[in-house]
Amino acid sequence: MPKKRRAAAAVKSAMHGVIEGAGQVQEQPIVDTLEKNYMPYAISVIMSRAIPEIDGFKPSHRKLLYTMYKKGLLTGSLTKSANIVGETMKLNPHGDAAIYDTMVRLSRGYEALLHPYVESKGNFGKFYSRDMAWAASRYTEAKLAPICAELFSDIDKDTVDFVPNYDNTMEEPTLLPARFPSVLVNANTGIAVGMASNVCSFNLKEVCETTIARIQNPNHDILSTLQAPDFTGGGQILYDREQMKEVYRTGRGSIRVRSRYSYDKTANCIDITQIPPTTTVEAIVEKVIDLVKQGKAKEISDIRDETGLAGLKITIDLKRGTDPTKLMTKLFHMTPLEDSFSCNFNILVDGAPKVMGVGEILDAWTKFRINCVRRRTEYDLQKKMDKLHLLMGLQAILLDIDKAIKIVRETEEESEVVPNLMIGFGIDETQAEYVAEIKLRHLNREFILKRTDEIGELQKQIAELNAILDSDHRIKAVIIKELKNVADLYGQPRRSILLYADQIEEESEEEEIPDYPVNLFFTKDGYFKKITPQSLRMSNDQKLKEGDAVLEHIESTNNSDLLFFTDRCQVYKARTNDFSDTKASVLGDYIPAKLQMDEGENAIFMVATKDYQGTLVFFFGNGKAAKVELSSYETKTNRKKLVNAYSDKSPLVKMFCLPEDIEILLTSTQGRMLLVHTGAVPVKTTRSTQGVQVITLRRSAKLQKAEVFVESSGVLKNPQRYRKTIPAIGSLSSKEELSGEQLTF
Repeated sequence: MPKKRRAAAAVKSAMHGVIEGAGQVQEQPIVDTLEKNYMPYAISVIMSRAIPEIDGFKPSHRKLLYTMYKKGLLTGSLTKSANIVGETMKLNPHGDAAIYDTMVRLSRGYEALLHPYVESKGNFGKFYSRDMAWAASRYTEAKLAPICAELFSDIDKDTVDFVPNYDNTMEEPTLLPARFPSVLVNANTGIAVGMASNVCSFNLKEVCETTIARIQNPNHDILSTLQAPDFTGGGQILYDREQMKEVYRTGRGSIRVRSRYSYDKTANCIDITQIPPTTTVEAIVEKVIDLVKQGKAKEISDIRDETGLAGLKITIDLKRGTDPTKLMTKLFHMTPLEDSFSCNFNILVDGAPKVMGVGEILDAWTKFRINCVRRRTEYDLQKKMDKLHLLMGLQAILLDIDKAIKIVRETEEESEVVPNLMIGFGIDETQAEYVAEIKLRHLNREFILKRTDEIGELQKQIAELNAILDSDHRIKAVIIKELKNVADLYGQPRRSILLYADQIEEESEEEEIPDYPVNLFFTKDGYFKKITPQSLRMSNDQKLKEGDAVLEHIESTNNSDLLFFTDRCQVYKARTNDFSDTKASVLGDYIPAKLQMDEGENAIFMVATKDYQGTLVFFFGNGKAAKVELSSYETKTNRKKLVNAYSDKSPLVKMFCLPEDIEILLTSTQGRMLLVHTGAVPVKTTRSTQGVQVITLRRSAKLQKAEVFVESSGVLKNPQRYRKTIPAIGSLSSKEELSGEQLTF
């Protein structure tokens, strides 16, 4: 078909909505798609971008620092950051913005690292501020920090492998031969595909000491020399030895960090100067302002960010009479002033990501460093052996310098000089080349003697290097010496202090809840109502389900604790203010559902208390009674459920909550009755106690009823007849005794 006709046909088809090949779906197995398209990307992110390696760096960090090293910025003066960024693009093709961001985070000005790798001049922002942006690269200057000398030491001595850059124009190191475990000294965070890494920072001196101890003794207790992380922002670490031990063992876990503050009594304000590494000044200020607006921090009159040249500072102005300690305790619980650092020590080792504990990381670094020292030693050994070889050739001509000169002079062609020297003195080609290149001014006995005097020293050095290579112990001794030197040169005091459990004031951060009188109603079917006296005066006619009845009516307050005992020997705890004020005309809250009781479990008794004073008396079907202090049900923590609330050896007939001892009238299934004074029942310390026998039962008799006895009620005409020393069988009642008002339960 001619070209014009094909074009016209295509236009015509398009006008009719028909395009060749459109709508065709090619099926492809999802596994193949993942393997061909997604897996290479995922592996690239894990291996070449997000996860740090055993030298403590990601590729972006390593490319930047190596570029600065090759530019001579370890000993040279500061240079514009833009120059560094542009030069780094030869190794890192991800754009200038990403490179500059990396440099900012490694800088001293940004304050994100315990030991910054980049000395900076100009505005580099602050890691603890979300809004404090850094200046553009054309305005700032940078160079390598002195500690980088320990990262690049002997890098030119074949200590690490080099690979071509992305366009094969130059080479870059795969790792840096760091002389100290930088992987633990400075924090590192990365999010890859399907995995992440979050390594906290540790004190350099403590890390070096721990590494030395670990090399000398593989069973060394790490916690004895490396108590806890050390964050660049300082703060207070809430120290839990067992939790820290688990983090060190597994490489996973969380560490609670609390801000540090001081109270200015004169100005009546709190100055916060150190915050956790996981938050920012702006996040804290916004949260506190939000609490004030909600009325949850009424003690605060003002809060402002006073961060300046002197460093971080958040000032909180207090209202008169405010206790700063109590306020800060509340703010620690309700704001990011206390936060958790989640540890995930995921590190690339030999090209594979692995989550490791601190001990494993130190072992992996030691193995890596041993290889670096061995390669450096082999490099030095080869250089010295090459030099010794040349000097041995020079020594050979020492015996007859004139002969060497004569050979050179009498040789007609330049290319024959080296072969003639080789024949004349019995030396090899390399030695002959070295002799032939000696300057005319050096053809004197003094020069040659000085050079040959080095032979003995070289032989000693070669023997020493061979001894090091032949002994792992000698290699480890070299590493230990270097670690001690690094600790002495760059060691700093800890910034984060440790708070032990006995130093932490754990106060409830509960908001102030209004306290007022309430009437509490609990029914036989498990319904609960909280009604104010005003509402109760308007209507006292309680709405109940058919067949239901009010078991308890208690006058209490809105801030009292409620204990609901169940038919499964359990007690559920709640607060009166957990329930809304209601009216008599509603059914109320169904307690088993409200407190999420077990399936089929029913509430049978309610106790309301504010001080947990008084006693509980339980009467069981086997005639026993147990008396337990109410305080034994009080818990320091906010537990919602207690098991073994009372004995399950015999069915519970009745229980009472008594502020003081009273008389209880017991009735058995045989009709025998006994008056028991609860003061005669001994108090037990165990909640699930079976108690003591109070009424003696015959054959298959059971305790049927237990009720409070009031002598003035006239229920018993002769109460003294039923008062006996327990345990007692009780007395049978007569018609005359029971004449009149019937007992109700």
